[in-house]
Amino acid sequence: MKIAVVGATGLVGNVILNTLLERNFPFTQVYAVASEKSVGKKIDFNNATLEVIGIKQAISLKPNIAIFSAGGDTSRQWAPEFVKVGTTVIDNSSAWRMKPEIKLVVPEINASVLTNDDKIIANPNCSTIQMVIALAPLHKKYKIKRIVVSTYQSVTGSGIKAVEQLQNERKGRKTEMAYPHPIDLNCIPHGGTFEEDGYTTEETKLVNETRKILGDQSINVTATVVRIPVYGGHSEAVNIEFENNYDLNEVKQLLFESPGITIQDDPENNVYPMPRNAEGEDDVFVGRIRKDYSQPKSLNMWIVSDNLRKGAATNAIQIAEYLVENNLI
Repeated sequence: MKIAVVGATGLVGNVILNTLLERNFPFTQVYAVASEKSVGKKIDFNNATLEVIGIKQAISLKPNIAIFSAGGDTSRQWAPEFVKVGTTVIDNSSAWRMKPEIKLVVPEINASVLTNDDKIIANPNCSTIQMVIALAPLHKKYKIKRIVVSTYQSVTGSGIKAVEQLQNERKGRKTEMAYPHPIDLNCIPHGGTFEEDGYTTEETKLVNETRKILGDQSINVTATVVRIPVYGGHSEAVNIEFENNYDLNEVKQLLFESPGITIQDDPENNVYPMPRNAEGEDDVFVGRIRKDYSQPKSLNMWIVSDNLRKGAATNAIQIAEYLVENNLI
């Protein structure tokens, strides 16, 4: 079982390598793959050292699975080349997510759609993953009519350059700007790039990917994405309108029983999800679960998750685990 991690020197790539070990993934060989400028670098892994190799060499080694976290352009160019040598690609970029023939997978929700024929599998956007984990059991029970979501996304979601911008600003140093404005002591309502309709690409992903994963194009979704100066994970304020009436205690029980969710909902004792507590964890944390009294059949929730783990690395490795366990590679 040979695994190639494409983008191994990036933030998500590093977490993928660590998570392979933490989850005892049954690999026999791991290849650290990155751009030509990183070839030859050394990465500590599993009490040994991996030497970073280029993507063409990785293809020649014919890995069983390649987990991509190197950007959309790289995925569009090289994922098909891996497929030609028999590799199954799990891609973290947005390159393949909305292609009709490509499965967009959150294992707790829809891993069963995967077959032997799926050679490129898309990992959803980090913000989408944590939201749909919490919404899927509720949609099944009550049928979601509309979602209003505002995200509060950590700088790690923008890569190393954004993390360095925040660190340098806090130290009073001049810095290369990942964002168009300072991020420390600030909130920037700008994730991705702006489109003609005034929404950003990050907001559009939340709309389109949610519908695809839940398998329901009738769900109305509107989103606002905000970057905030934290490292640990993404947070979301989510308002859901259902087609059917719900019972609040039943909602909490459904969430409690759903895999991948931890309930933190004891406001009297100041217990609610926060990114600093989600950092390094694989679960999605849900709290502030309460009725929306402004309109019927509506609910408010606060959802937090580590965007580098369940939002990227862990979800991809869970897909790989499913493929192995079900003999799909």
